[in-house]
Amino acid sequence: MNRKNIWIHICIAVVVITFAAILGQIRRWQMSPTFRTERPNVERNTTQKPTTVKRSTAESEPEVLVKFRPNVTLADIKKIVGKNNDRIEDEIEAVKGLVSIDDLDNADAKTVAEQYAAMSDLVLYAQPNDIIKLDDPAQTFSPKDLLQRESELGDNLPNDPMFGEQWALSNTGQNGGKENADLAAIKAWLKNKGSDEIVVAVLDTGVDYTHPDLVSNIWFRPDNVPQYKDDELGTFNDLRGFNGIDNQKDPMDDNGHGTHCAGIIGAEGNNDQGIAGINWKVQIMPLKFLGGGGFGTTKDAIEAINYAIDRKRNGVNLRVISASWGSTAYSKALEDVIRAAGEEGILFVAAAGNNGTSNDRSPHYPSNYDLPNVISVAALDRNDQLASFSNFGVKTVHIAAPGKEILSTWLNEDYREASGTSMATPYVSGVAALILATEPNLSVEKLRERLLKSVDKIDSLNGKIESGGRLNAAKALGN
Repeated sequence: MNRKNIWIHICIAVVVITFAAILGQIRRWQMSPTFRTERPNVERNTTQKPTTVKRSTAESEPEVLVKFRPNVTLADIKKIVGKNNDRIEDEIEAVKGLVSIDDLDNADAKTVAEQYAAMSDLVLYAQPNDIIKLDDPAQTFSPKDLLQRESELGDNLPNDPMFGEQWALSNTGQNGGKENADLAAIKAWLKNKGSDEIVVAVLDTGVDYTHPDLVSNIWFRPDNVPQYKDDELGTFNDLRGFNGIDNQKDPMDDNGHGTHCAGIIGAEGNNDQGIAGINWKVQIMPLKFLGGGGFGTTKDAIEAINYAIDRKRNGVNLRVISASWGSTAYSKALEDVIRAAGEEGILFVAAAGNNGTSNDRSPHYPSNYDLPNVISVAALDRNDQLASFSNFGVKTVHIAAPGKEILSTWLNEDYREASGTSMATPYVSGVAALILATEPNLSVEKLRERLLKSVDKIDSLNGKIESGGRLNAAKALGN
């Protein structure tokens, strides 16, 4: 091959290689997705149409709670929200004009709330959807040696083998306690041990409804009560109560806190197993809004209460909501829905908190809401002393109940001791249910009054608690 032919072949090879490279790049362009880089919005866009935004778990909750004025219709609200590139995540039916709003621009919740609050001619208030978390002191498992021989329990007492360790119900001075520093439960039970006609809702982490000491006292939606449906959130699996975290799941407890509170109210009594609740018979409705880590949001608590109100309106004899949690963040929306529950005849019993501080000076919610259906509860130890962790307040904390080293039900068929105003609260809720079992038509105002007047005065609570005393179940039942 001469030199001229060599250069011809080289040129042909270069052309072929170049063409192949270009063709390959074209194919890669055809197979690759098209990406478009845009500058993120610094300010909220109030003109573009709503879009669907995929959120992480942490971003999945609505940012704000907004209450519009009475003259603003739902159709108007939808238009206003749409113009702000937001969406109505849920309408709270129990409080007219109250909606939770999801911002589709991922703006800061405070910024979104301020924008709606500025619409003063249309909006009464707008607030961020705050995080709520449990704040009880450390909890310890109960040792297995708490099991008592039935012969040690004496006559006329429940045969539940751990009853001897339930000092809050019967304090004989066990484990260094003070004799009779209890709720006088045994004397109360001579008149009434509870009724499965009364429903008490536990607003918490859910309830282990399979626990053998609770299973017979768990509320189950009757056939004549329609399944719960929400226009925005859809249909709920509410056979055993409400799950505000995931409406497709039932309210099974994955933390333990709610199950502990439920056992205090209504672990089945005299069933030769575990412990006895202050009610031997009752219906416990789980309202789950706190997750396994003990965290939830104001909106989820509101939606759970909204559910409870709906069930009451549909014929469920729900008379008490027990709320063993709290926050220092004031929410007008939460206050409004608790007020709505009171208007439906539902008592709301709330933990005073566990900071060892005065709620008169540093408010704690929901226990600090000044509403006619709210009772705030402090915690006592087995010597009738205010527990060191318990909040107090002569103007804002109404009553005290046992709340330290309280034995109750736990996950996986277990039992555990726990301390906190969280434990004192369900004792008050449970005694309220006992009263209603005796006087089912008692109004919420009269029920609250009865509880506050049924205390044993304690010197150490003078100037600390409004009633100045510890709840007495026997007095509450007039026995």
